[in-house]
Amino acid sequence: MENKTFDIAIIGGGIVGAATFYKIQQRYPGLKIILFEKEPRLAAHQTGHNSGVMHSGLYYKPGSLKAKNCVRGREELVAFAKENHIPHDVCGKVVVAAQESELPYLEKIYHTGLENGLSGIEKINARQIKEHEPFCEGIAGLWVPYTGIIDYVAATEKMAEIAQLIQPESEVHLNTEAKSFQKDGAFDLIQTDKGVFRSRYLIFCGGLQADRLARKDQVSVKEQVVGFRGDYYELTPEARHKIKNLIYPVPNPDFPFLGVHFTRMTNGDIECGPNAVFTFKREGYKKTDFDWKDTFNALGYKGTWKLFFNNMSFGLNEYRRAFSKKLFLKTLQRLVPSLTMEDIRPGRAGVRALLLNESGDTRDDFKIEYKDTSIHVLNAPSPAATASLAIGDNIREMAAEHFKLN
Repeated sequence: MENKTFDIAIIGGGIVGAATFYKIQQRYPGLKIILFEKEPRLAAHQTGHNSGVMHSGLYYKPGSLKAKNCVRGREELVAFAKENHIPHDVCGKVVVAAQESELPYLEKIYHTGLENGLSGIEKINARQIKEHEPFCEGIAGLWVPYTGIIDYVAATEKMAEIAQLIQPESEVHLNTEAKSFQKDGAFDLIQTDKGVFRSRYLIFCGGLQADRLARKDQVSVKEQVVGFRGDYYELTPEARHKIKNLIYPVPNPDFPFLGVHFTRMTNGDIECGPNAVFTFKREGYKKTDFDWKDTFNALGYKGTWKLFFNNMSFGLNEYRRAFSKKLFLKTLQRLVPSLTMEDIRPGRAGVRALLLNESGDTRDDFKIEYKDTSIHVLNAPSPAATASLAIGDNIREMAAEHFKLN
């Protein structure tokens, strides 16, 4: 397969890569596009290990890429799921304040949601919380009807499938890792473990490997990706009746994650989680997974230590909970007090990519940059899966402008 030539090569087969493939191919059906994924299936990492929630746009700073793309992307994703028979359900969620100190933050996200166009959200009291979730206890809450659940793996696979139907000469290569990139006149040579390919343009949607891929493409990136593992528990079949749909806590504004929540999955399972702990392997899903390179890179970066010091108490609590079923249950019982040790069992885990700057702050918004003949998605944390089709549009527009597509 030496020097096979394409118009665009997309590196990374998560939902953002697949949505980019789909959106560009849809707009430019004549282009030959190749998508590389190093794993044996699409959506193998962040996409396939997330909570399966379609977010509403409730939490994100008004006017930010996250806010705009989440709201627009969710609407488009629901339409895509309906049209293509992707398992999904716009079931709504409750955000619950368990104590009075959380009420100001609940009020803040309510007004953020309104600014982001979510006019249907409602403030609810303790009795109304129970109308939605009979086993949930709280003093006040929000009802968010826009939130839903979806099979993100199925959506990813369908996007890639449709793109290939539009242009049969476009290709998806699984088990194919793009290792290096080199200029060859008007083309980029892509050295993979399955041979060399040529492409006029490159689009990188590398997720957990985004910073490394950028540097391989000679892009200067000051920030660094650091991985945080999220562990889930799941309810036993006997306890699933205690959760109808989705229950979220009020997020702590000092912590860069939304907190442990309850999610009904599209297959009927109920997941509880995730927590957030530093991982010693970017693509490691077990508590004991370890990689020297990943650990050295993360712990050798001052931004990681700044994040640790700025969130010391939260980090210690997260680690304790990661290794203690009792402590994890105690967190769950803040919202559903009737849960017992017998009701929960260990579930799966995921790893989230955080792009940290040197001061230890997470880059809260999406970050997509171009250089020469390349576009790099450097930061696409949650709600990127929800927003994937809107992000695909952003990348398509950027490609049209800078790659002069026709």
